Amino acid sequence: MTERGAPAGLTSAEAAARRAGDGPNRVVPVARGQRWKRWLGPAADPMVALLLVAAPTYLAIGETSDAIVAFVALVPIIAVGWALESRAEHTLDQLRALTAPTARTVRDGVVTDVPTEDLVVGDLVWLQEGDVVPADGRVVELTQLLVDESALTGESMPVAKEAPTGDTVLAGTTVLAGTTVLAGTTVLSGRALVQLEVTGAATQYGRIGALLATVRSSPTPLQRGMASLVRALAIVAAVFCAAVIAAELLHGHGWGQAVIAGVSLAIAAIPEEFAMVYSLYLALGAWRLAKENALVRRLPSVETLGSTTVICTDKTGTLTEGRLTVAGVWSVAHGEAADRALLRAAVLACEPEPFDPLDVAIVDHASAEGIAVDVLHRGALVVDWPFDPAGKYLTHVWQHDESFEVVSKGSIEGVLERTGAGADVRASVLAANDAFAVAGMRVIAVAGGTVAGEVGAGEVGADRHADESTLELLGLVAFSDPVREQVADALRSCREAGIRVIMITGDHPTTAHAVAEGLDLPHDDDGDDLIATGADLDAADEAGLARLVDRANVFARTRPEQKHLLVQALRARGDVVAMTGDGINDAPALREADIGVAMGRRGTNVAREAAALVLVDDNFATIVGAVRNGRRIFDNLMRAFGYLIAFHPPLLFAALLVPMLGRPLLLLPVHLVLLEIVLHPVVSLVFQADPADADVMHRPPRSVGDALRLRNMWRPYAVGSVLATGIIAEYLVALHLGRPVGEARALGFATLLAGQPLLLLGMRSPHRPIWRGQVLTPTLRWVMLILVMIPVAVVEWGPLARLLQIEAFRPAMWFVVVGVAMVCTLWSEPMKRPNR
Repeated sequence: MTERGAPAGLTSAEAAARRAGDGPNRVVPVARGQRWKRWLGPAADPMVALLLVAAPTYLAIGETSDAIVAFVALVPIIAVGWALESRAEHTLDQLRALTAPTARTVRDGVVTDVPTEDLVVGDLVWLQEGDVVPADGRVVELTQLLVDESALTGESMPVAKEAPTGDTVLAGTTVLAGTTVLAGTTVLSGRALVQLEVTGAATQYGRIGALLATVRSSPTPLQRGMASLVRALAIVAAVFCAAVIAAELLHGHGWGQAVIAGVSLAIAAIPEEFAMVYSLYLALGAWRLAKENALVRRLPSVETLGSTTVICTDKTGTLTEGRLTVAGVWSVAHGEAADRALLRAAVLACEPEPFDPLDVAIVDHASAEGIAVDVLHRGALVVDWPFDPAGKYLTHVWQHDESFEVVSKGSIEGVLERTGAGADVRASVLAANDAFAVAGMRVIAVAGGTVAGEVGAGEVGADRHADESTLELLGLVAFSDPVREQVADALRSCREAGIRVIMITGDHPTTAHAVAEGLDLPHDDDGDDLIATGADLDAADEAGLARLVDRANVFARTRPEQKHLLVQALRARGDVVAMTGDGINDAPALREADIGVAMGRRGTNVAREAAALVLVDDNFATIVGAVRNGRRIFDNLMRAFGYLIAFHPPLLFAALLVPMLGRPLLLLPVHLVLLEIVLHPVVSLVFQADPADADVMHRPPRSVGDALRLRNMWRPYAVGSVLATGIIAEYLVALHLGRPVGEARALGFATLLAGQPLLLLGMRSPHRPIWRGQVLTPTLRWVMLILVMIPVAVVEWGPLARLLQIEAFRPAMWFVVVGVAMVCTLWSEPMKRPNR
């Protein structure tokens, strides 16, 4: 259906043809080179670069078969990198499609939501409060349209748009600026139908927006920790490579053998897998969150979710259902007739085609009470005085035949001030309001009257004060918004997880108190509610603000912009803050918060663009579920990192110490290639698929900044070092006993492979011995089967053994292989103790 008889707009075929010709309506272009970087990224893997050095070296020293293996190995390494990159990128593309901004446009005569990128010249787009204008266009129809153009002009004052085609300009506006709206500007209030004239980079904003494609986000603490670790290991690898090459030359080996030894060390030392595992886990974690109604707009926020210490949440629509219903009426005159007169005036104070939830609730309730809403709205709305931000009320003037009826609705304070009610009436109104507020209801006042004259200068509609001079208070209308069913359990989970919840609402403190009581939000030691108001925030100095933020868990009568102040104060205390918001004025707070959470249903485009997370269902329980998933993802990521850290010491020490001792290389580049192609991708799948620990929401938040520090990763380093000692000792002893190099190498390599399933199980269970802490998953079962089969295949299958330059050993030696692997990887298991 169209709105208010809007034109039919373009057909779908016309829109598709124009999009094919003009391209997508992408105001801020994608940074150049990103696609090429994605495709070339796997080819720039350090393993690939090192093999490109190893292969020609093998050719130079006459090892043709090894050179062919090195060249052939490049194909699966690059393919695996592309496959993992493609999977992560495909996931991100799906998430971008889910979080892409949409616009309400008229296609084939029907109003429908389409991605803003699909808009074309000629499209008719409906705009309302909170929308970002998607392209440059001409206003066709408007109602009280006020636009913030500061993004383009730098002018802080909002611009009121005039009615097109010579219609009467809406009363109450003081600035007239034509009928054009520009991409990137924001609708502050009102509604409009706009026909697009310029799209994409050709818009005024698009010419500036090209610069935004070069903006980069700052790295998270974990990203900085990974980068620091990789840089440190790269420096160590470079120094050790030089030392190994020098040692090989001093032992009389040629340059070819020396370079192969150096390449082996570099492959062993550089943990290039960290970045790949990090990106893959966050992308897959974000996709899982999307299936649970939490759309991730900035991937690193998945990591940050697990360390959230404070959630600042709206009340309406987040803790509650956001579905206003009329719960009661109170009329000054009392009686059924007075109640019906009150509802009649309330209906006339609503928009003829209501879209505001409060207006919808009034109209629905009045219809249910038998009031002919359609008949009332068939009259002529001759003056629509806009919402007064000071008094928080609005006024409509309707013409019925020869008479004019004026009605107002809004805050009790604002409406009382316009009616001149006596002291007795004021006392009764305030008492009734308190009774409604104690029950947790939202209350508005309604006034009505008549005004004489004609429409025109000096008459009706010329002066707002004159039109409102005959208003008399009719009564109050109370609304309820029930608490969501899942919220109580979600709040209980937050308390158990050590996460503080702060409720922020614009409602009266009494209403806030009633909701807080119903949700069992925390009290102080004396049992008093921890409630502060927006006025308290305005009056507080820096020390006072710190005290309020430290004690209060409910903030009532707050303005949206005060959220930013609260976020700053909380972060100054060291908290990791998740902040919800849905309005234009919430954007600064959403940007300031560690995790900005926007509402998907009732949120504005501005809020969604500023947020890191978008809730599809506007539900507080979804935030808590996202935090739970964030903790799971972070735990699994740390366990995967633990495995990678434990995996590297055997490679590093074997590549460093064996050449220093003048013995043949234990691990050749081809061995490391096998580990890179098979083990890392296979094992990585286990950790990312693991479920959350049973106690994941029964422990306090953890700091991501300390994640990769040595004190937190001592066990993987220690286990990996002991395994390295066992493998090298086994290899050197075999050589000392006169066993062939191929057989000694097979013993060491098989022991390294046999240790992998034990390392995997040990890192999956960081706080309990592996025989007590395993959760069997389908992924774990088949990965364990693969890991058990690999060492047997490597040693016993002749073609593979020859390729890896190893020789089969006596079957009885498998007991030695398995025994060394078990002792070197399981020695620390009895020392594990639950630390939470």
